[in-house]
Amino acid sequence: MRTTDHVAAAGLRVVVLGGTGYLGRHIGEAFLADGAQVHLVSRNPADPRLVRMDLLTAGPAELTAFFGSLGPDVVVNAAGRAWRADEAEMTAGNADLVLRVTESLVGLPRPPRLIQLGTVHEYGAGTQGAGTPEEQEPAPVTPYGRTKLLGTQAVLRAAADHGLDGVVLRLGNVIGAGVPAGSLFGMVAAHLGAAARAESLGEKPDELRLPPLRAHRDVVDLHDAVDAVRAAATAPAADVSGQVVNIGRGEAVPMDALIHRMVELSGVDLPVVETVPDQPTRTDAQWQQLDVSRAQRLLGWQPRRTLDASLRDLLAAAVPAPVNGRK
Repeated sequence: MRTTDHVAAAGLRVVVLGGTGYLGRHIGEAFLADGAQVHLVSRNPADPRLVRMDLLTAGPAELTAFFGSLGPDVVVNAAGRAWRADEAEMTAGNADLVLRVTESLVGLPRPPRLIQLGTVHEYGAGTQGAGTPEEQEPAPVTPYGRTKLLGTQAVLRAAADHGLDGVVLRLGNVIGAGVPAGSLFGMVAAHLGAAARAESLGEKPDELRLPPLRAHRDVVDLHDAVDAVRAAATAPAADVSGQVVNIGRGEAVPMDALIHRMVELSGVDLPVVETVPDQPTRTDAQWQQLDVSRAQRLLGWQPRRTLDASLRDLLAAAVPAPVNGRK
């Protein structure tokens, strides 16, 4: 990220939708540290200082009145559904909500910049050995990818038809502290935590049983993803408005090696067994690799943190002593 971005963000009025979620809360903390005025929006905020709003039921008029009352410079949409939701629920959170947000923002006297958080899963299958550029026609193969693509399309239409200053950051698979429990990494971290507790009691931990890990994924560190949002908030409108920008490592990481490295870093003596699951074959794309050259060109952004640093952050809460003590 450009070194001046944190200075440019000072004094900005920033609204983060999904402000208590995995990405939203870290984005909010980063903007606060930059000196921005931050409003975190959540359906069930634990902190009474946060803004309570059910985004799934809020109509365009309510959203327009809300945004109009705050007069934000930047709106970050970190809301949505990914885990433990069916396609209808994902459509409501990932597509319908985005459409209502864009409709409300274009009606404001001074529309803010909208930063929509998209996903690599919008692309579908990548070409083995090559990075996927933003120009590639999306062909998502999962409900999550399909519904997130609808959200992206809503932002791009609003930019083209109504001049909305909107940009979509198409994120790789984000890993770091607090990763959702429904994800592969969250599930493995929880299992490692339970195994560490069993070891401390002198008990033998249960083996970690996973489906065959044959996929290659583009993963991006949580802090790097947050830095990309900060850079997008202050980039010139002429550069980013109406654009999709890939945010990832720019490489395809084998998931089996990454999970085994995660176990190694945990310090837990845990056997990993890959089994053939008694369920339908997953339809996820087997190769995901993003071309991130546009992010470097338009945002001055590039991934900086190592995979080990990301995994250590992820494991720290679940297995604190081994993770903090390993080199």
